[in-house]
Parts: sequence; structure tokens; C-alpha cells
Amino acid sequence: MSQADSKNEPVILNGNDLQIVHKPTRRDFIKYSAGAAGFLYLSTLNTGCGGSSTQISGYAIDSKVVKTTDRVLSFSWPNKILVPNSGSGLCPTELSLVSQYSKYGYGNYTYSSEGLEAVHRYDIMPSGYTNLSPDRLKKFANFFTITDIHITDKEAPNQLIYIQQEDTSNGGPETSIYSPVMLYTTHVLDAAIQTINALHEKVSFDFGISLGDTCNSTQYNELRWYLDVIDGKVITPSSGDHLGASTIDYQKPFKAAGLNPDIAWYQTLGNHDHFCIGSIPVDADPSLKIREAYISSNVWCIGDMLVPNSTFPCIYDTSKSLATPSFYAGVLNGATATGDIIDAGVLSTQPVVAADANRRSLLRTEWIEEFFKTSTFPVGHGFHLVDKSLGSGFACYSFVPKAGIPLKVIVLDDTQSEYDGSHDIHGHGFLDETRWNWLQAELASGQANNQLMIIAAHVPIAVSPIGSEVEWWETVSPKSGTKDPYATMTNAVNLTDLVAVLQNTPNLLVWLAGHRHFNTVKAFTPPASGGPENGFWQVETSSLRDDPQQFRTFEIYLNSDYTVSIVTVNVDPAVAEGTPAETSRKYAIATQQIAQTNLLVSAPNSLTSTQGIPVDTMDPTRAQDGTTDLTIQFTEVSGVPYCPSYNAELFKQLSPAMINILKQKFPAST
Repeated sequence: MSQADSKNEPVILNGNDLQIVHKPTRRDFIKYSAGAAGFLYLSTLNTGCGGSSTQISGYAIDSKVVKTTDRVLSFSWPNKILVPNSGSGLCPTELSLVSQYSKYGYGNYTYSSEGLEAVHRYDIMPSGYTNLSPDRLKKFANFFTITDIHITDKEAPNQLIYIQQEDTSNGGPETSIYSPVMLYTTHVLDAAIQTINALHEKVSFDFGISLGDTCNSTQYNELRWYLDVIDGKVITPSSGDHLGASTIDYQKPFKAAGLNPDIAWYQTLGNHDHFCIGSIPVDADPSLKIREAYISSNVWCIGDMLVPNSTFPCIYDTSKSLATPSFYAGVLNGATATGDIIDAGVLSTQPVVAADANRRSLLRTEWIEEFFKTSTFPVGHGFHLVDKSLGSGFACYSFVPKAGIPLKVIVLDDTQSEYDGSHDIHGHGFLDETRWNWLQAELASGQANNQLMIIAAHVPIAVSPIGSEVEWWETVSPKSGTKDPYATMTNAVNLTDLVAVLQNTPNLLVWLAGHRHFNTVKAFTPPASGGPENGFWQVETSSLRDDPQQFRTFEIYLNSDYTVSIVTVNVDPAVAEGTPAETSRKYAIATQQIAQTNLLVSAPNSLTSTQGIPVDTMDPTRAQDGTTDLTIQFTEVSGVPYCPSYNAELFKQLSPAMINILKQKFPAST
């Protein structure tokens, strides 16, 4: 049977052979599920050559599956403890004392009695426009975004765990390099996938987009766990010696439920997907032997990567910290119930772990190739649509989700290059010349073809202060007023020019992003020289790893007045009591109660200039007067001390030309 004869049966790349693999039908899926809300799977694993088998079960989710418009999580907001051993609670550098969480009530939560409203937002609409009850003419799309899953091999020898404990000023708040949620990343993803399936049974999703950072440190086993959870395979969430695999809940093999086979999903590249711990180009300095460290049996000995360079204060010189080691970074002990930190600190002998070849670091091209080795669809999950003439490792593409609907999704890789020469943390937004030219061509093509457009990228724009390490990449240091001495390339476009092109694309609806682990919505209002159609939105989705551990749903409507509504709502995975996913939720809440990372922030905007060298502002669309962004808003829920979620209905005005086209295609009388 040829590929042309099997449009419903994806081609799976298996080694060097192409095999036609049957795509499960919805009937197959339901046959093996225990209901619309939660599923339990059983299978057998061959153990050894004798043919004996062990049944591997899955973890059902809660039977109640709702969005945050129905209810939100609520937990106390205690006083932040800054001093270790205070006796009244834990400070951020004591985050690893998991056994003491219950003593102080960390991790306890309830549900609110009311939900979080979807706020009607008219920021980019003509003055005076309101529409409290829009009449829907056509539903253009229903999809979800999920991001920053950070599937983590907690036993890998080359992590940064100890810095979170040792560095009080910089490390303590950096819960991304250590928190106990690292133990349960596969379980949370499985619960989220089951929740998506349950919502799909109520109202079908057209597709889903994962916005990057599938892995924590671009490891092969981390990526395979991610893909295999979505494919519904047996997951062995441990590595090396597989300590605790038969006794510890987060180490035990389990059968993932798998995404409903009717749902297409697409992938975006994140910085953690191709940089070591999301920060360091693996092969930029071969003398550091970073690639070798992945599969080594020796625990990493490094310096503090969070200390700024003494000469260039706005640069974290990661290469220097690796070249001048002072302590061992540590691993988590999978044989302990709370994943105790071991092999960390200043030690007299180098600690060792069981090496594992599956921890190998993936090249960008290898990471992309794995998306062709899945059973869910489409094969390649978007990377099959990449223009191969644009070079090896190019990770941008576009697709049209529904035939007959003038909507195009532009999936943009806006992460830094492995070859930019910078020694700084590689978490900035960046476009090289090829990607910048490609994006401009995609926007122009969509406009010419009368398509509404969505950009799905990993890094958001114009919300992160210069020097925060997650802003648009600058090669000028605002603190020292000097050029980054290590950079060998610059960004192909500055933020001012990027936003200008976006605002000059009237059919652009929204820029979707992850990366910061926030649930922020921002309006890019029309420039003074443009009409209301020149405004667009940006919506960020929080991390599935860290509190609030949510994903987002999006419904895009054409209203009867030929405006467009984007209804976006946060969703908590419907974790069941007593499951590993619920333990992860409690740990995520405890981490937030202890570290109290501010997820409800709108940073001040100002243009920095030192020694006569101007530095781009955080947001070129607003006044450079140190004020915060009034379009970044937060919503309170009665009785909930802290709510990092945000739901909204975002209105978009279309151009007169586009309105006329849509009136012909979707007349109001139908």
C-alpha cells in the first residue's frame, strides 16, 4: 500500500525503514478507556528471557473535569521566611526539606466556590467598543496549548541542583533548577493529557500546540518519555540503576493513557530542548566536555553559574563557571520517598552514579527527528512541513488547521542560536537572518491570501526587562554599556522593528508563548499611524511543571459584527487524590508558598542608556517612563489569596478588506 493510499495511517520512521502503522480510531481509544474523565490501562512487559510478565497499570484522573471558569485552586499565602533554620517555616534554600512540608502546612489546597471569569478585553478595539454578549457567526477553531513540561531525568549527573541551596542571593529563588516537582514530571503530563481527552469528549479539539521545553536538558530519554506519554506507552521514569523502581511511586513504571488519536498536535522548539539545562550550548566549547558529561558516571563539578561576570555585570559567564569548578552539583536519590539530594556540595572525592547511554544530549536535528518516531499524528508533528532548503535544524513551519477556514498557524523558533558566541544564559528571544526572512514571508503570504494568523513561539516579546535573561537578546550590556565580548553574531532584528512588522500585519490575531511560566495576557495596541486592525494580542501559557501547572484552551470565533473573539481559559489537570500527579501538585504549591515567585507582575518600562550607548527598551510600543503595562492585568477570585491564572475573551478588529471577504464567505444570514 502506498502512502497516497493511506492518508489516515501515518508513516512512522523506524530506524532506516519506513513503516505504515495503523492510526487507532476513536472507537479503539474508547474501547481501552474507563470513561471520558479518567482511564486505566493494563499491559504486559517482558522481563528477561524467560518470558515472565508484570502487569503495568496507569493512574486514573479525577472524575470531575472542569476549567478554571468553574473553579480554581486555593491555598494559603504564609509569610515568606528568609532566614534558614528559623523554626517558623522554610526559606527558599531549604526547599529540599520535603519531609517538613506537612509540619508547616505547605502543599495543602482547596477549591474555590466560584470560578475565574473570562474578562472581556477591548484594548485594541476602536474607542468605545463593547460587546458583552457577542453573537457567534462561526467558530473558527478550538485548540489547546501546553508548554514548559520540562520532563526531567532527576538522576542525571550534570544538573545544577546544589546552586539552589548554596547561593542564597541568586540560587534560592531559582526553583527551576531544583524543586521536588522534578520527581513527577511524566505523571503530571499524563494527567494533563487525560484531562485534554476528557474535555475533547465534551467539545472536540481541532488541534493542540506544545510551545516548547519538552525536555529539561535536551536528553534523549527525557524526550522519549515526553513522546511516549503522549503516545500512551509504558513509561519507566528512572535512569541509571533505576533505584526504587519497584517501591517508590515516582520511580515505578506506569502505563500512560495517551492522547486521543483524533487530536492532531504540533510542536515548537524551546531553549531547554537544545541547550544544556536550557542555558548552555552543548558543543560551543569542546574543552568543557559538556556532551561527555551527560553519559558520564561522574557527577558534575562546577562553579556558580548565577554569579554575574565581574567585568561585564549583565553577563552570566557560564563557560567560566564550568571551567573553574568549586562544588559538585548533585543528583536526586530515586531510592528515597522524597528524592533526597545526594552528591552535592564541596566533597573530598568525586561522587559517581550509574552511567546511562540514554541520557545522551541531542543535537537540534536529532531532537526534531524523534518527532517522526511516534504513533500519534501528524507524523513529524509539524516538522514534516519544514522547508528543507532552509538548512539542517530549521524548526519553523506553518499549517492550516481546518479546510475552508481562513486561519493559519505560524510556528516560530525564536530561541537563541547555538553558534551566537555568547557565554551568557541562552534563554533570550532571537531570530537569525534565515528565520527573520522566513517570518516576514509567512506574514506577507498570509496577508496576501486573506488568512487570519496566529504565531506560536516559545519566547514571548516585550514583557521581560532587559537583563532578566528571558528578554529579546541584546549584544549590548545595559549595566556596563559595553558590547558582549563573546558574541559572534547579533539578532537579525531588534524588538522595535519586529513589533513594527507585526503591527503592520492587520490579519495577525495573537502571539502565543510559554517560556516564562506565566499566564499573562498583553495587548499590542495599534500604533498612532495605524488603524484598529493593526493591534494584536500576546497570550502566555504557564508551565506544566511549576505552579500553577496549567494548560490553556483557545476558542476563536467570528462574531456577527465581523470582529474576532479569542476566548482563552486556563485548565488545571484533574489529578486524582493519592496519585503521583497529586503529589506533584502539592509539591508545586509548597514550592510557591516557600519561594513565593511573583507570577503577578508587570515590569516597569524604560529605555536604558549608559556611556552614550542606547539599549533597546523592554517594550518599544509604550512610553519609556518607568511605568508598568496597563494591559497586563490580573483577576481576583473571592476567598482565594493568590490566583496566578487569567482567563479572557480578547476582541480583535479586522480590516475593511478582510471584513468584506469574510462577509462573502460567511454571510450573516447563514
